Amino acid sequence: MTSRFLTLTSALSLMAGPALADMNFNRIASFAVVENSPEAEETSAEIIAATADGMTLVYTDSPLEALGFIDITDPANPEPAGIMGLGGEPTSVAVTGAYALAGVNTSESYTAPSGYLVEVNIAEQSEMGRCDLPGQPDSVAIAPDASFLAVAIENERDEDLGDGRVGQMPAGSVVMVDLTSEGLLDCGTLRLADVTGLAEIAPEDPEPEYVSINDEGEVVVTLQENNHIVVLSSIGAVLSHFSAGSVDLDGIDVGEERAFAFTGSQPGRVREPDAVTWIDNSHFAIANEGDMDGGSRGWTIFSQDGTVVYDSGTSFERAIVEIGHYPERRSGNKGVEPESVTFAVFDGTPMVFVGAERASVVGVYDVTDLAVPVLTQLLPSGIGPEGYVTIPSRNLLISANEVDGLEDGAARAHVMIFEYQDAAASYPHLTSAGMDELTGWGALSGLVAGDNGLIYAVNDSFYAMQPTIFVIDPGESPARIVDAIRVTRGGQPAQLLDMEGITLDGDGGFWIASEGRTDRLVPHALYHVGSDGGIMDYVPLPTELQAVERRFGFEGITLVGDTLWMAVQRPWADDPAGHSKLVSYNTESEEWGAVLYPLTEPATGWVGLSEIVADGDFVYLIERDNQIGAAAAVTKQITRIPLADMMPGALGSDLPVMAPELVVDLLPYLTSTGGFVLDKVEGLAIMADGTMWAATDNDGVDDHSGETMFFALSPM
Repeated sequence: MTSRFLTLTSALSLMAGPALADMNFNRIASFAVVENSPEAEETSAEIIAATADGMTLVYTDSPLEALGFIDITDPANPEPAGIMGLGGEPTSVAVTGAYALAGVNTSESYTAPSGYLVEVNIAEQSEMGRCDLPGQPDSVAIAPDASFLAVAIENERDEDLGDGRVGQMPAGSVVMVDLTSEGLLDCGTLRLADVTGLAEIAPEDPEPEYVSINDEGEVVVTLQENNHIVVLSSIGAVLSHFSAGSVDLDGIDVGEERAFAFTGSQPGRVREPDAVTWIDNSHFAIANEGDMDGGSRGWTIFSQDGTVVYDSGTSFERAIVEIGHYPERRSGNKGVEPESVTFAVFDGTPMVFVGAERASVVGVYDVTDLAVPVLTQLLPSGIGPEGYVTIPSRNLLISANEVDGLEDGAARAHVMIFEYQDAAASYPHLTSAGMDELTGWGALSGLVAGDNGLIYAVNDSFYAMQPTIFVIDPGESPARIVDAIRVTRGGQPAQLLDMEGITLDGDGGFWIASEGRTDRLVPHALYHVGSDGGIMDYVPLPTELQAVERRFGFEGITLVGDTLWMAVQRPWADDPAGHSKLVSYNTESEEWGAVLYPLTEPATGWVGLSEIVADGDFVYLIERDNQIGAAAAVTKQITRIPLADMMPGALGSDLPVMAPELVVDLLPYLTSTGGFVLDKVEGLAIMADGTMWAATDNDGVDDHSGETMFFALSPM
């Protein structure tokens, strides 16, 4: 193959987000925590903190029972700085001066919880001291003046015991320990705040989840399972306490039917908050993740006396829906699950950062007016964001993402770094905001350019009960979904489809390629679809192809004259090793044929085809491996074959072998927004002026960060 003749620099302007450049957070780097322990089978980054100079990050790694360290002297190029074993599971970490203080869980059972508080010299990665704790720790927070710290002693319940509800002894509590002027633990000052008898739900068994300390030394504590909030003095006296309350939710998806349906309601949904953060000395914010009975899918600002100043209701989740990050398979549970909440002031603007664990998104809110926070950005995080730390002095926001997807073939756990810049927001690339109805989307596969300057995209079988053709206006910034055409059969959502390719039929309708799974009774087939989405005709495979088909079938379809060409993702039973078919079907003569495409030798995993598009004198294809992350991903590219060479041979014969030419390496584009390399580059559309648009498949936000890249490549 020849070298590519598109450059990354030439396309950056086409990938920009909103046209108005202002101060925005943009991701500048991602750090795979496995870099700190390359031999580890599982790693995690859960709670994260930073040194006072903002040059070193410290995170908890539960699977390794360790603290991890990252050098961010150059935040755009984070470097591994090692790990330190703790002899137990770290649950939280906070930093003061040169020291990190972590809660460590050493419990042998739910009924005999135990743990300790350890202080670590960050530079030397050595233990300075420890205090035994009266139970299993969770959150740790240090007072702004570094005079003391607080630890939530959760003593979590056994969810497999009985009905898994609170009311399981021993009760939780809050511990406070003074720090010396040098920032060292003074274990002799350890004191316990009793928070039993306060909550309406299981008052005898509080489970403190998260703590935060304001400038006056007051400690706010969430009791998640008890749906209660307590404010304590620095000596442990109860200053106030109140129920976290409930929210009436309307217009939400409450089913898991593999379709978006924002018509459900949950009246009186208890908040059951996880994280909490002070905004000022009188107000704090909570993330309403939910646990046993609740989860209100949003976040709330309370005053210290228990008055609700603001509640996001469904607005946070609805904004997430619009950018394609809604986890439909969590609809019957707690939706996007806001779990984390952090406060900081950047460039004079007070901000609250709300992390949605299941949507892998962090919302950025301007809270200048506490009663009317403004959602200014939604940022893409790794899978399962758990902890955040802000470094305003360096204009940095850091997210720690706990899920390690190695076992499921997903991304490893990452720490992501965002910078507050005088620049346009680089994410999202695509949104359905502005449509008359709330429109969810995801799992985009095939693309095709329309004659009207629009792009048509199909979703795959993740949304099996709602196959859809999305109409995209790429002229907006970000690109906008302006219509959703449901694919139907007999007026009902078409079943047994896995739409992986789409092309125009020349008469206002479409041809769609469906990838089969015969073990699930899903046939490999072509569907002729009208402009309204109704299926007009169905073309099954001929017997010659049915005899050799395998699971990995049609990925892309294009029309040349009267002939449809489909790319088969991976070799079928009769293909030579390392070759996959490009299959032809003449819509007039109904003749089938094929040529062979020589696949690039995979470095790891497999390499296959994801798209085929005819334009001018060539057919363009996406060829990719199934690898994620810069360390493993090698092949993500666009190639082309002269149409004159595409002379199909008869099925079952020795097929002609094509000689593809490399057009562009997509890896620089896939890393241009600071994230890890996504594996599924699935869609390609070529506009009338030659501009190429490519899209990635976010797998319906299932074992996936939910991130969709939809970007342009300059005309050739």
